[in-house]
Amino acid sequence: MKKISLKKLIFLFKILILIFFIDRTSKIYILNLADNEQFLNIYINKFLNIFFIFNTGIGFGLLSFNDDLIYNITTIIIIIINLIIIYFTFASDNIKSIFFTFILGGSLGNLFDRLYYSAVPDFIDIHYGEFIPLRRLLRDVR
Repeated sequence: MKKISLKKLIFLFKILILIFFIDRTSKIYILNLADNEQFLNIYINKFLNIFFIFNTGIGFGLLSFNDDLIYNITTIIIIIINLIIIYFTFASDNIKSIFFTFILGGSLGNLFDRLYYSAVPDFIDIHYGEFIPLRRLLRDVR
């Protein structure tokens, strides 16, 4: 592993905190909107909607089960992946370490949500025309 300077470590930590803060702030805002409306589906354009859902699985609602054991195992795997991302952040050169820090900030935000809410509040719905996104199909199957 490369030796990392204190200056670089502080810089990466500031990025991590900023991304985590943006993640938490946006989710709290959407949770407040959804709490007031009881349902949230905001059309923005033909590619993007704000569609609120609690995701108990991983990306796009995959591995969403009602079994606590599977949820806990998935959470442990996510923690291990975060540790691997931390390793890659310190082992990479400058630009790669910045990108890994962005990924880590969002991932830690989602990990916080999994531990606090037992699900991740998802709301960015990217689509094209009448194409139904995978996570909405998976939600309807449950």
